Amino acid sequence: MGLNELSAISPLDGRYRAKVERLAPFMSEYGLIRYRIAVECAYLLALGREKKLPLTLTKAEEDIIERLASVSEQDAALVKKIETEGVDGIPATRHDVKAVEYYIKQRFRGTTLEAKAEWVHFALTSEDVNNIAYALMLSDALQEVLVPRIMAVAEAQNVLARTHAGTAMLARTHGQPASPTTFGKEMRVFSERIARQLESLAALKIQAKLSGASGNWNAHVIAYPDIDWTAFTTKFIESLNVDRSYKLVANLYTTQIECHDSYVAVFDTLRRANTILLDFSQDMWRYISDNWVTQKPKAGEIGSSAMPHKVNPIDFENAEGNLGMANALFEHFSRKLPISRLQRDLTDSTTARNFGASFAYSLIGYESLMTGLSRIEPNASAMAESLAAHPEVLAEAVQTVLRREGQIGAYEKLKDLTRGRAVTLDELREFIKSLIIPEAAKSELLALTPGTYTGLAEKLARGK
Repeated sequence: MGLNELSAISPLDGRYRAKVERLAPFMSEYGLIRYRIAVECAYLLALGREKKLPLTLTKAEEDIIERLASVSEQDAALVKKIETEGVDGIPATRHDVKAVEYYIKQRFRGTTLEAKAEWVHFALTSEDVNNIAYALMLSDALQEVLVPRIMAVAEAQNVLARTHAGTAMLARTHGQPASPTTFGKEMRVFSERIARQLESLAALKIQAKLSGASGNWNAHVIAYPDIDWTAFTTKFIESLNVDRSYKLVANLYTTQIECHDSYVAVFDTLRRANTILLDFSQDMWRYISDNWVTQKPKAGEIGSSAMPHKVNPIDFENAEGNLGMANALFEHFSRKLPISRLQRDLTDSTTARNFGASFAYSLIGYESLMTGLSRIEPNASAMAESLAAHPEVLAEAVQTVLRREGQIGAYEKLKDLTRGRAVTLDELREFIKSLIIPEAAKSELLALTPGTYTGLAEKLARGK
């Protein structure tokens, strides 16, 4: 079977392809090959600019190398063919990075660079190329795809926060009626939580190495001992940061592989952001269930095969499921990647090939949330009705004012009146009238309603 929406084993390349294909230029096999070629070309240019090396590149040669770094899908297919079948006298490498090296050398044929082709991949191990390629992949996918969508969700939450800053709503602690809040303030809580994770993510640096087969620059030093290879490495890796918001930094202390601790920091931060949005999805599901939030029906959409009336909260459910899938992968990455037997084993290689899946599941979650948020409308009247049905939430206000007025056993009096039983607003007001407290305090309490007992919620919702 050919690969299409029906035959794809993973829903990422089948059912959800349209939602995630913007990640393909970064996190597909094509993307990995593209980044590998870019690293090899940038490295060759850096070698040519190192004055202590007998490699001089003309302006024309530099132009050829720079153009080579622009990789088409056809170019990537040729690299794969070199790896699996062999091309033009090049035997099949059965090695993905070596195929990139041979591809570049093949492209040098017929140019003045053909005589300089042995400088391609000079003194490197495959992981030097791979780890930088993955670092660039993560940096660009964050900047171009993932973070803008997380920010869009947070801004949608902020719009709800501002629009419904004063929309009073019953709070629930332990699932029970609690001191009132506003819908807008609850939205602001989530957007602020997300903002903190985005700040953490922006502060991270993605580490990369270029230090050879066991992290000691052995081959570099034996060939050219007079060059400061650690300084060269630092300068080279930092040169890749142009126009990138998520920066790379050189890790000078590694084995054959970069230890991936900085990858883990990225994944853990994304996992925290996803967990916050998973929490948000569940809360929205509950608000919809309680009719505090309504959904706009979509023309032609079917909610249930049996119950025609239903408008299910499918977008928030879809977000919850896909964010959970992403987090399962992020958690595995965080447990697996920092561990490698001695100087290196290949378990990190096959694990890294799933980075795209974790980003894709995350992206589906964000897109589902955006769709869900575009279809909802807070139901202020239903919220007000629920509040009015629970005047007992004013017990906290009454006992606090009684404490202020020096009443002994204030808490216990309200506990006896309200705990475990339905109380009407009239009953509560009769209780207040019976209290021996200053008339000003009594008037203050009698004026209270559940809908006005929201503290600083409106101010907080507006971000003030």
